[in-house]
Amino acid sequence: MLIRLILRRLLQAVPLLLGVVVLNFFLIHSVPGSFLDVMTADQQVTDPALIERLRVLYGMDQPLWQQLLHYIGSIAQLDLGYSYRHNEPVIDVIVEHLPATLVLMLTSIAVAVIVGVGAGIVAAVKVNTWWDTVVSAAAVLCFAAPSFWLGIMLIILFAVRLDWLPVGGMTTIGADYGAGLAGYWHASLDVGRHLVLPAVTLGLFYAATYARVMRASMLEVHRLDFVRTAYAKGLTRARVVFSHMVRNAMLPVVTLLGIQLGAVLGGSIVVEAVFSWPGIGGVLFDSVTSRNYPIVLGILVLSSLLVVIANLLVDLLYLRLDPRIRTEAS
Repeated sequence: MLIRLILRRLLQAVPLLLGVVVLNFFLIHSVPGSFLDVMTADQQVTDPALIERLRVLYGMDQPLWQQLLHYIGSIAQLDLGYSYRHNEPVIDVIVEHLPATLVLMLTSIAVAVIVGVGAGIVAAVKVNTWWDTVVSAAAVLCFAAPSFWLGIMLIILFAVRLDWLPVGGMTTIGADYGAGLAGYWHASLDVGRHLVLPAVTLGLFYAATYARVMRASMLEVHRLDFVRTAYAKGLTRARVVFSHMVRNAMLPVVTLLGIQLGAVLGGSIVVEAVFSWPGIGGVLFDSVTSRNYPIVLGILVLSSLLVVIANLLVDLLYLRLDPRIRTEAS
């Protein structure tokens, strides 16, 4: 059953990815200008003959539909194209910067889930008390605050005023961590200190959503028959909440997590710019301004693939959380 579910989801992902590629290809090429125009404006290339040779070399002299078919064929061979600005394959540029973005995304998702689910449980257990009011007010504040503003406020407080954490970057410039296991440990601690502020900035926005959803889901589950049965058996309130209610109330949060993974990638681009985080956000911004379309398309394809994988993991997690879904799937 598990293999069949995975194969079905992967087959469904093929036309989805194809649609994403086609749509983004035409949207990007509908923008006026190309990288050759940018190079000409910056006086990097002035010889008309060289410009024409570059246009032929990169296939820009072909009709748009031929360029699209060529690009789809390249993707089918796991070739995302060639970056004009970096002078290397797109996949190499993405692989070089992707680890930093994945570290930021996964840490921020962990912060969002832990803080959001925990706050939602507290608000539901302490419903209509000052605990519930504080959680709801904090959730509204974190949801309404723009990520770049929240990041700047955290920098001012924790990096400038208190001097507890670094202002930006991923590592301390010029730091000597030493060799061996001790050096690896010190390097990890340094990256962790730089990671705190961007991960909290990105995670708090989504934690606000998870807190509200978890609170509503917990209150709905609390009215179900199996909860009353658990209390009738003499189980303590903590046992009922954590062993019975939380597991069933997590389903909407898991659904929301799968849907928002692509948004987390988009939000990380803004946070990376605020904290000078060396991920793909800076590469994407530079590629858009320089009309480096292969990089832009490659990152968009990558983000679509991440969303597909995330939704597949959500489906598998459903089977773990709710046995009824496992029974229906079989």
